[in-house]
Amino acid sequence: MHQSAPVFRPRVLHLAQPVDGGVARVVLDLAQAQLAAGLRVTAGCPGGELAAGLRDLGAGVHEWRAGRSPGPGLAGEVRRLARLIDEVRPELVHAHSAKAGLAARLAVRGRIPTVFQPHAWSFEAVGGTTAALARRWERWGARWADRVVCVSEAERTTGVGAGVSAAYAVIPNGIDLERFSPAPAPAARGSSPALTAPDRAALLPGLDPAAPLVVCVGRLCRQKGQDVLLRAWERVLRAVPGARLVLVGDGPDRATLAERAHPSVHFTGAVADPVPWYRAADLVVLPSRWEGMALAPLEALACGRPVVLTDVGGARESLPPALAARCLVPPEDPEALAGAVAALLPDAPLRASLGNQGRCHVRSTHDVRHTAERVADLYRVLLGTASGAPEANRETRPPVPSECRESIHS
Repeated sequence: MHQSAPVFRPRVLHLAQPVDGGVARVVLDLAQAQLAAGLRVTAGCPGGELAAGLRDLGAGVHEWRAGRSPGPGLAGEVRRLARLIDEVRPELVHAHSAKAGLAARLAVRGRIPTVFQPHAWSFEAVGGTTAALARRWERWGARWADRVVCVSEAERTTGVGAGVSAAYAVIPNGIDLERFSPAPAPAARGSSPALTAPDRAALLPGLDPAAPLVVCVGRLCRQKGQDVLLRAWERVLRAVPGARLVLVGDGPDRATLAERAHPSVHFTGAVADPVPWYRAADLVVLPSRWEGMALAPLEALACGRPVVLTDVGGARESLPPALAARCLVPPEDPEALAGAVAALLPDAPLRASLGNQGRCHVRSTHDVRHTAERVADLYRVLLGTASGAPEANRETRPPVPSECRESIHS
């Protein structure tokens, strides 16, 4: 008599620090998918927007007091985390980013199946002795991670090159394609119009609706490279007078960036929803110094907007060939960045073509549902519940929209 497979409902403990930006978005998207699939999801984090979002989803949330960077308080953070783990009694721990990965592996030390997801390696963010210490820790700590999940082949290659010998899994980032999508076309009389150029004034009063608009979405910090973009911006203005740049987000470098910014640069501060800014942009730029695979370019492409990126970890893997050939520039190169931006801003047909190709690429390769399925498959393997049947391990992808098929294969 056939017996159905047991329901897969492990208790998963996500641990995260930081609690904002891309890390928070990844944890929230995974938690939402896992709760919908019936997993018992709990998280430990130091509050913030991540804790609030998880509670809204119905996940269990435990406060874990921890700073963003390692320091004298690490021993106490590890002890608090060990007590939290004893209280939650998870069957699997999934630690996100360097700090949570450090504390979690020290607290668990292999007693529970553990997944570590760097979200870009810690040693890329620092230099000198600090970078050497970070590499040494990652080499040592890898023994206490049953899998190290990288969001791009580039991120895995960086780890291997640094001597981090681990059991790797590469699972590219995904995004919510219902949330990140082009503005709806104007519909029947009486309905809300799409976000078009004149609507930019609602986002930024006083902005000329016809002005070419460049948008950069990200935490204002050294990693994201907004200082490089500001150095490039005056070159852009010489080629495209009247252009405007909007930096969407907040962070520790805001005051320094504002001091050196041209009057045509606007700062929004933190925003609850970046989608209107993506839709309003003519071009989205992310001049990062390092990444695993940034979410902002995927979000912008899903909204139908072309991007210019620095050729750092995961960027090339984020793009279809046409955009990779035209829209990648070397990191920390203001002249190359300005040239790429200035070449695209005046060419509306090219921007529309690249934006459509990018949207189709993201729809076919970066759906967050597919990402969540692959993470769930990994959990099954680590917990010993994976089926040997090919169907159980088959990767599934959402159907490709008909209007995208030609773009993907061109």
